[in-house]
Amino acid sequence: MTTTTRIIAAPVVPSTGALRPLGVDEVHITDGFWAQRQRVNGSATLPHIEHWLEKDGWLANFDLAASGTLPAGRRGREFSDSEVYKYLEAVAWEIGRRGTDAAFEARFRAVVDRVAAAQEADGYLNTNFGRRGQGARWSDLEWGHELYCLGHLFQAAVARERTRPGADDGLLGVATRAADLVCSVFGESGIQSVCGHAEVEVGLAELGRLTGEPRYLAQAALFLDRRGHGTLADIEWGRSYFQDDVPVREAEVLTGHAVRANYLAAGAVDIAVEGDDTELLGALGGQWERTVARRTYVTGGQGSHHQDEAFGEDWELPSDRAYSETCAGIASIMFSWRLLLAEGGGSGADGRPDGRYADLIERTLFNVVATSPSDEGTAFFYANTLHQRRPGEPAPSDVMSPRASSSLRAPWFEVSCCPPNVARTFASLAGYLATTDDDGLQLHQYASASIRTRLADGRLVAVDVATRYPDDGTVTVTVTDDMPEATTISLRVPAWAASASLVLRAVDGSIETVDSSPGYASIRRAFSSGDVLELSLPMRARFTVPDPRIDAIRDSVAVERGPIVYCLESVDLPAGAGAFSGLQVDRTADPDDRGDGVSVLLRTASADAEAWPYTTTDAAGPDAEPVEAPLVPYHRWAQRGPSTMRVWLPVHHAR
Repeated sequence: MTTTTRIIAAPVVPSTGALRPLGVDEVHITDGFWAQRQRVNGSATLPHIEHWLEKDGWLANFDLAASGTLPAGRRGREFSDSEVYKYLEAVAWEIGRRGTDAAFEARFRAVVDRVAAAQEADGYLNTNFGRRGQGARWSDLEWGHELYCLGHLFQAAVARERTRPGADDGLLGVATRAADLVCSVFGESGIQSVCGHAEVEVGLAELGRLTGEPRYLAQAALFLDRRGHGTLADIEWGRSYFQDDVPVREAEVLTGHAVRANYLAAGAVDIAVEGDDTELLGALGGQWERTVARRTYVTGGQGSHHQDEAFGEDWELPSDRAYSETCAGIASIMFSWRLLLAEGGGSGADGRPDGRYADLIERTLFNVVATSPSDEGTAFFYANTLHQRRPGEPAPSDVMSPRASSSLRAPWFEVSCCPPNVARTFASLAGYLATTDDDGLQLHQYASASIRTRLADGRLVAVDVATRYPDDGTVTVTVTDDMPEATTISLRVPAWAASASLVLRAVDGSIETVDSSPGYASIRRAFSSGDVLELSLPMRARFTVPDPRIDAIRDSVAVERGPIVYCLESVDLPAGAGAFSGLQVDRTADPDDRGDGVSVLLRTASADAEAWPYTTTDAAGPDAEPVEAPLVPYHRWAQRGPSTMRVWLPVHHAR
């Protein structure tokens, strides 16, 4: 087990665990897919978010609170404060990623000043409760989101302190005063309840790790143990919506609102790790496994219900009703990453780390989180359907959109949790690429990057990673400083990469080939500057077949290439291919993978469009000749304008 004693500029820094995370000052993404996303995030998305926070008055709510004029003029939903805090967190990570940036620093401090001015003398901070004409403090724990908002405030303060230790902007003081109040009001002798939307648990745990204040972690544990006992009032969707129907330690699978469930699970891992609670950690690992096996889309998305943004029952994964909220994907990554740090990657039947947690993180990053923003970084998907039946109307660039109402990305939403959530994830992404333990370095996600860190005993580990992944499956790791003592470098081999290979080409001319079965391929030796490790992953397009218990997509296939899920868009349908809904994929031929694109053969059968659609015989007309249709990466769908789309393609059966 590794023990962390210094400040690490990363979103999650456990005091102990199998692996130690690396900070955004130790890992720098330099080129490729994720570097481009980070550039757009910093140059376009963050200014875009601040523009909308000002335009719709969500920032001005703090000014009104400071001037004593609330509730008159307050705008936004009850949780709009949290979007300001997520924006601050994103900017803090961006400053940490970029280094000194006077413009971002000035913008950050200006927003912090406005937030700090709204805090009351006892530490309370919320623009929607507590004043004449507003609801009383803590009077609506089911729906009020007061503690949820503070959880995001705590995470913003943690991000700032870890990237700029000792900054004199005042945000950490704002956060600790608010956290002290929470501990006083909701402690063992205080209000015996929880927040309807989990998040404060994660924020308190990380703030406790940062400051060393044990009360914060103890309060997070109190909130966790209170949940699941009918603490909150019942609602039409049941207490499972709040994860308040079954104690966390007794739950078998994630249920209810998918974002809340994953935030709670992430916080529970924090509490288990800091409390050395192996029973709780084991229960959470089991919940993760069953949720992934039964309640997760091929994209990594979670949540199949629109009405309550919730998980369905086992195998309830309809494509056309997939909700798969962007924030649920981000929360899932938070849960998986914490399990990876705690356990070291998950163990397969042979006892080797099998990479399951990093595999799901990769799938979700490429196929949910990367799907949400437009190429320009100024419009977003809130939900991520897997089958769009009708092309929607383009979303105006200057109008707030109702949540998940458009098949095109929208610039802002009435519930706009996703844009700043995406922004903070991209800004801190370097903190999810690699880890160390007492023996060496582990690479979990692949991007061109520079990594320079030290192990607990002071040994320097310095490598450069070069790759065109996910377009290409070659990952080259070049050692840039001598490592005279034996050190282990491990690279994740995804579950789909059964024929991967890892080769070491040393500067002394020796060549070493390593077992590269799925999991982690490792080389242990003394390294010299200039040694090169080359991982080759098989990037061939493949058909993916669903579990037959998923009724909605039985007898269908999806196409994947590497970590990327593909889809068919109506804008790519060849002339004469027929109605979109009647297309079937011809499985007599594998997907055509030319390196610069993937296509499949499609067939369509003619039928009387006006006839009764159910018969006792196959009344359809003769098969049309197969036509070749290009597929696009799912994360790129709707980038070219209104379209229909589907991920799962019905299989054609010869007549």
